[in-house]
Amino acid sequence: MEKPLYFDWKSHLAEWHRFILPVFVLVAAVALVLFLVLKKSVDSPWKDWDPAAQARFGLIPSSPEAVFDPAFVVASPRELVLAPKAVSFDQPVGSAHGALTYNAQPFLTNRHLGDDINGIGGWNSDMGDPVYAVADGQVVYAGWPSDGWGNVVILLHELPDGEIVQTFYGHLDTMTVPVGRQVRRGEKVGTIGNANGVYLAHLHFEIRRSATFDVGVGYSDEKLGRLPGELVLGKWRTREDDELAPAVAGMPLEPGALKLDVDESGEEPSVDLPAQPSSADPVDEGEGA
Repeated sequence: MEKPLYFDWKSHLAEWHRFILPVFVLVAAVALVLFLVLKKSVDSPWKDWDPAAQARFGLIPSSPEAVFDPAFVVASPRELVLAPKAVSFDQPVGSAHGALTYNAQPFLTNRHLGDDINGIGGWNSDMGDPVYAVADGQVVYAGWPSDGWGNVVILLHELPDGEIVQTFYGHLDTMTVPVGRQVRRGEKVGTIGNANGVYLAHLHFEIRRSATFDVGVGYSDEKLGRLPGELVLGKWRTREDDELAPAVAGMPLEPGALKLDVDESGEEPSVDLPAQPSSADPVDEGEGA
């Protein structure tokens, strides 16, 4: 009599473990790898990251999933090495008299962490006026950090004693230098603005001893590493001030007739001018050279 057929579960499970389970694991592993690769190419913040990009986001590219604290963005060793030595400083818009400006809100007035340089005409009279690098420096930030700041440029400088400081130019209408550029004292870095209408036009200027490139706040109960910009620039200038000279004092000279030697031959007349000093004569270069 033949033995009845029945389903042998033990044999079936043994065969499934030996053949089917490894194939399933292999297929699942391949599918998982493909999923991760495709997801990274679509969603990863690295997909569009350009190491030479002018915008500065920090040590790693930011993403919606990451908690990014700009206070941890510090100068790289390369930036510290490339920061030019600043041996002399000037005002960011020119001397107070020459540029027709005044300091509307000096350092620590009303908890203010910088100096607000305004045109003497008030309102937006200085809108678009050029802003200059106060010293030789390296551009380490150029961007729009917030609507309250508008366009901001930050330069890195090395003082003669080796100390590293930053100069900060805020509320700019335009920026004319990219991140990574080395600029010379007096080179244009932007123009005075009003943060897209948030304020009347003026330049918010700071000198910072901060270790980070965090744009931060403009008002605080603490100095937060800021220095009194107007006073420090005067100290670090190392040259005579070049403000407009005062009006001359004394009696005016009597007007004299212009003497012309007329040549009857028809040639152009010559004008009697004062003798010019020769190259051997000493020349007084005056102040502000």
